[in-house]
This record gives sequence, structure tokens and C-alpha cells, in this order.
Amino acid sequence: MSHAASDLASTDIDAYLRRHERKSMLRFITCGSVDDGKSTLIGRLLYDSKLVFSDHLAALENDSKTVGTQGGDLDFALLVDGLAAEREQGITIDVAYRFFSTEQRKFIVADTPGHEQYTRNMVTGASTADLAVILIDARKGVLTQTRRHSYLVSLLGIRHIVLAVNKLDQVDYNEAVFDAIEADYRAFAAEIGLPDIQCIPLSALRGDNVTEPSPNTPWYTGPTLIEHLESVKVADDVQAGPFRFPVQWVTRPDASFRGFAGQVAGGSVHPGDLVRVLPSGQESSVARIVTADGDLDEAIAGQSVTVTLTDEIDVSRGDVIAGAASAPDVADQFECHLVWMSEEPMLPGRPYLLKLGTSSVGVAVAQPKYKINVNTLEHAAARTLELNDIGVCAIHLDRPVPFDPYEGNRDMGGFILIDRFTQATVAAGLLRFALRRAHNIHWQAVEVNRDSRARHKGQRPAVVWFTGLSGAGKSTIANLAERRLHSEGFHTYLLDGDNVRHGLNKDLGFTDADRVENIRRVAEVARLMADAGLIVLASFISPFRAERQLARDLLGPGEFIEVHVDAPLEIAEGRDRKGLYAKARRGELVHFTGIDSPYEPPEAPELRIDASGTVPADESAGLVVEYLRQAGVLTPPAEG
Repeated sequence: MSHAASDLASTDIDAYLRRHERKSMLRFITCGSVDDGKSTLIGRLLYDSKLVFSDHLAALENDSKTVGTQGGDLDFALLVDGLAAEREQGITIDVAYRFFSTEQRKFIVADTPGHEQYTRNMVTGASTADLAVILIDARKGVLTQTRRHSYLVSLLGIRHIVLAVNKLDQVDYNEAVFDAIEADYRAFAAEIGLPDIQCIPLSALRGDNVTEPSPNTPWYTGPTLIEHLESVKVADDVQAGPFRFPVQWVTRPDASFRGFAGQVAGGSVHPGDLVRVLPSGQESSVARIVTADGDLDEAIAGQSVTVTLTDEIDVSRGDVIAGAASAPDVADQFECHLVWMSEEPMLPGRPYLLKLGTSSVGVAVAQPKYKINVNTLEHAAARTLELNDIGVCAIHLDRPVPFDPYEGNRDMGGFILIDRFTQATVAAGLLRFALRRAHNIHWQAVEVNRDSRARHKGQRPAVVWFTGLSGAGKSTIANLAERRLHSEGFHTYLLDGDNVRHGLNKDLGFTDADRVENIRRVAEVARLMADAGLIVLASFISPFRAERQLARDLLGPGEFIEVHVDAPLEIAEGRDRKGLYAKARRGELVHFTGIDSPYEPPEAPELRIDASGTVPADESAGLVVEYLRQAGVLTPPAEG
């Protein structure tokens, strides 16, 4: 805080706050290779901005003597490196956000890690930034990590770059060293499309060209770092773009008011503007723009407001209100960049949740088209994505959503993937474009539907899904149950795990990814058979809850019946006539469920069968048939 601002705050706090509110905000990140001085630079900015409280300064002085790296002098990195592991290792692990301000501007800076294994952390910090400060150690020049960070910055839509050539004091402030690094970096930046680059020679530790011009670099006539950060004009393309308003909440305090609350994600809007609600496509006009401080004549990108419409049309959370003349596209299939952020690998075909703006939809990710080596920018074939991998994939949503490509609007094109069971964020994604096949494929109406087929057969369609360990007795019980149903005149089909691998799924192995695809295909086949009016009995280990949930979601209410054939591992292993468990124990079979691959038992199956040996298989099959009878499956559906 400057002396002028400090004096004003002490004499007229209201005037100080008004001045502070009018300042523009710049969000930026610092990134670079290990030990390039990112945390030291931010610490220096905080220190020189007079934003270090006296007690923090005293702690800094003490810590600098005990755990610092500057021989007892102030170690500015300790103002930022808050994790014990960071101080012990002298590296940044987490994303550290810091706020500071000058007379000209307010700043939020994210200190992001340099290590490749923390790529996900860097992506998190960069996702909201307007500018990136990329540090280079003057002694080392442009490194592989420099190129990796620059590519990520470009991918995430940051177009303003400060190339901070740090530790220039370690090379005697040599102008030739600086010029060589600048030329090398600008050549690489041109390859990846980074247009706006400001190169600054500095020493974060000594303060050269950070907030004040340095006498040690008389050959440099450009701005100091803080001068550039205060003056850089970040073109607000989103604010100048078309109007986008994702609806976060429908508010109706009484019968006379119905408004739609959210944050403007693009463009601007005025009362009277013609708008379109997506994905429904209904049109209306803006009646009012409401805030806690009164109605507005205009709302712009970044403002949180409540909008009312002149017509009573259906608008819900997750819908987007957009300018009618420039509405976004709506699609359910996309190509995207995906940054994998989970310890568990991505499994193609597994159902995840996708959160885009204020909408959450089901999504399946196809096998990657390729994986990007961010160190070399080369494309490599890949069947899955591991932690910190970046790939290009096709995704398939369970319903259409309005969107803009990420490069045009981050809020309308950036999303996260969420594990359906743990609710953990597993990936961040950037929509590139809608797949053309999404517009070329349409549902063909047919005159004979599933209910009429089922009535003709005198039964209701259903999928009875038998799950359990290998050797639990699934196929035996399913076979006996089908024989009973068939003898009573019902129309059935048994899908067995071994049998489908002789044909439909003979191309699949037993990795987790192949198991997911195995069940995905079987679930689709079972859905088609149920659509034909059949009672389908499916006997599969199906070890993962997510894929069993996928099968359930494909069917109507009450049509998916999960039967857990529950046998302890030791009993299932004792029944192993095929010798599979023995091979797995010897290491001859890998990814074998129950040995080196997990089985996730159902948490609330419709029917649990004790398969420990106390109940005969024929009696267990009778329990299945009786359940179907009580559930109404064995009676024809009513006339529609």
C-alpha cells in the first residue's frame, strides 16, 4: 500500500474505499521451472507494495534465519510457500493465491507449481488468469518446462505473457544473455500462437526492475514488472462478445415476481433486448435487470444480476439466456481437450458427470484420439489418460447443452468432469467444437413401440442383472431362472459374460478400460432387447458400480433389477473349476477380480442372494422368478 493510499485510508476511509472500488482487477499467474524464483517474485511484490503486516514481517525475519535460503537475509519466498513440504523442499506444490494492490490496480496472483507432476495444479491456477508471468533462470535459458508451461498457457486461452528473465544478478546483468533468451523464447512463442510478449530483465531477490528501474540494467528501457502489470490492457473479448447468461437460480419470492439469477458470462444486456432461452429455443424480451441496489439499465460480463422476462416461459437452472440474434449452438457430442486430474486413470465409456456453467449432465468419454506430449508438442496414441495427461477426446452427453468453443468464451466452453460416486473432480476440459455427426443423426420414429411388443408377449420388459465374483454362481442361477420363465411361456434371453466374449466383445481384454467397454456394449444390447419386449437376464461380474449404474440409467423406472449373487471370496475361489483363481494367484492372469482388481459390491440391489452354499441354486432361481412376479414383470402392461 502506498503512503498516499495509507494516508487517505486514515483520514477518509469512505473516499479510500470508493477509490479502491473503481480500480480495475488483473488476475495473473506465475509459472516456470523449479527454483526459477516464482515465490520469491511474489513475495517481493507483496513486500514492496507495503502489504506485509508487521507481525508477518517479524515472522518472515525469523523464518528467514531458521529455514530461509538466503543466509539470514529476507527470503521473500517464505511469504508464499505456506506448506511445510514446500519449505522443506524449497519448491511450490500447491496453488497459492495472493491479493495485493497499487494506486492503479488490484491484483490476484496465483503462484503455480513448476513440477510436471503438478500440471493439474497449474491448470487450476491458470483457468481464470488474464496474464501469465513466465520466469526463466538467466543461467539456464529456455528449458523444456518453459515450453510446457507456455503451451499450457496458450491452451488455456491466456494471450498476455511477461517473460521475466530472473536471477540476472547471477550473470552480471549481461545484456547479451538476456537478448539470447528473448530471441529463443519469441521463436517458440510464434509456433504456439502467443502474440503479446513483454520481456523484462530482473532479479526478484535484489529487486531489480520489479517495482523500480534498476541501475544495473542501463541497457533496458522498458517498463518495470509492476508498471507493466498496472498498464497492460487486457482486451475484454468476452465483454465485447454476444450476451450469455447461464441461469443459476429461479427466484420467485411471491406470485408477482419471477426472476432468473446468475452471472453474465459474456456481452451485455439491456431492458427490452430480445433474448432466446436455450436449449428450448423459446424467445422473449428482457423486462428488468434487478440487483439488491436497484434496477440497472445495463448488465455486463462479470456482473451477478437477476433478469426478468416479459413472457411466462419455461426457464430452469442450467438453461442459458442469450441474445436472440447471436445465440450459441446446442449439441450433445463434442471434441475437446481433456486435462486428467485424478489418480485413477480415465476409463473410456465410463459414465461421469459433466459440469458446464450451471448445468450438470451425464457424459461418457471415448478413447482418446491422441495424447499430447506437452514437452515436445508431439501427438501420441493412447487408450486412456493418466494423472496430468492432456489429450483430445470425443465426449457424448446424455442431453444437448448450449455452448461456445472455449477459445471464444471460457465460461461457455470450459467444464469439469466429476466421478458419479465419489463426487471428486477428475478432469478439466475445453470444448473445441460440436461433432458434425450430432447434427446428422436423428431419432427415427417407429409405429410399434416397446409397450405394444411387451403386450403382445404378455409381459413387461426388464433387465435382470446378475453381478458377483467369478465362481459365485451367477450363470448357474440365471440359467435356472430363465428355464423356469421359459417353461411358463415368457419370452427371455440370457446374456452371459463368457458367451458375449466369443463374438460381440472378442476384441476386448480384461484391463479396467476393457471391462468398462465390455459392460457398456452389453448394457446397450440389453436395452435393445428390453425395447423388443423381452425379459433379459444378464450374467456378468461387472465389478464397477459406475457401469452397473450406466446400465440402469439406460432403462425406464423399475426395468433394471440388480441381483447381487453374494459369495465370499474364499468360497468363490473354492468353486473355481476353470482354474482362473489359481492362475491369478500365480501371476499368470492379471486384472482378475477379487485378486488384483477390485469388486465393488452393490450398495442397494433389488435382490441379494446368499451364494455361500446354504441355499440351493434352484431355490435361488425361484427367488428371482418370485421377485419378478411381485414386481409385475410377469404381467402385460396396460393399454397406453
